[in-house]
Amino acid sequence: MGQNSIMHSCKNEVIVITGAAAGIGRATVREFARHGASIGLIARGHDGLDAARREVEEAGGRALVVPTDVADATAVEAAAAKIEETFGPIDIWINVAFSNVFSPFHELTPDEYKRLTEVSYLGFVYGTLAALKRMRSRNRGTIVQTGSALAYRSIPLQAGYCGAKSAIRGFTDSIRCELVHEKSKVHITMVQMPAVNTPQFSWCKSKLPHKAQPVPPIFQPEVAARALYWAAHHRTRELWVGGSTVKAILGQKIIPGLLDVYLGKTGYKSQQYDGSRDPDAPINLWEPAPGDYGAHGDFDERSREFSRELWLATHGMWAVYAATAVLALGTIALARKIA
Repeated sequence: MGQNSIMHSCKNEVIVITGAAAGIGRATVREFARHGASIGLIARGHDGLDAARREVEEAGGRALVVPTDVADATAVEAAAAKIEETFGPIDIWINVAFSNVFSPFHELTPDEYKRLTEVSYLGFVYGTLAALKRMRSRNRGTIVQTGSALAYRSIPLQAGYCGAKSAIRGFTDSIRCELVHEKSKVHITMVQMPAVNTPQFSWCKSKLPHKAQPVPPIFQPEVAARALYWAAHHRTRELWVGGSTVKAILGQKIIPGLLDVYLGKTGYKSQQYDGSRDPDAPINLWEPAPGDYGAHGDFDERSREFSRELWLATHGMWAVYAATAVLALGTIALARKIA
């Protein structure tokens, strides 16, 4: 995607990545590692963390494995302190870690919803607190929140995850205002992702009758990683990845009621595929799933390695694309009303 234009040398940068053991976090570790960064690896799964450390070192970077449950604020703070003791001041903190449960809302238990929220929302809060504690006093540093189109446009069967992503956007906007008030040079940004081919669909708890899948179109985790890398090195307020993200966010602004109806009719089927789910599949809601899952899920053959919209956004052509998308959505809405 013309990545040479957004490449940076970060050999002297200290990076923290939560959820570093797998999925988008793991791909982001690889992206920073190939630039020689020193990376603090935060996650629960020891197997994935150890494999990520080896990849960083093989790429010429430095890595520190810090097994941590991001739902534990004390543990996150201790991890931040350990990383700084080892590598020095943290330059970039990237919150990625999350959990999910695929289920109709009425079938979720209070404990499931609480745990999901503690990881997927409060984990971002605790990571941001640990980062800001250090960055504000130095008046420098960048915090990157890994978001989702679902932060704006919720879908069925993921009420907890959608709620967490919306909450992350809310508290991030509040912090941004406070940093402006302080005239701080600390930067906080959010990257809104499309559906990504990650291992979460193999290990997240599911109460669906069939196997869970990301809603197509699906993108490879390397697309997400490149977006996070770019956002970490540019003072952008927010970055949207993938045409589906653009359509979801703008569509919510223009035709939210129609999207409620559309997703009510299509959102169940689009999140399931290929027969019954495996009742013996691992579940990582309470404990990490054993083994090294890497960055990719089971959808390589259906996943895209390039995002035209990300290319436009990172090459100064975002306004043109956004205007075109708004006009297209408006036309569609008008046509449906007429029909």
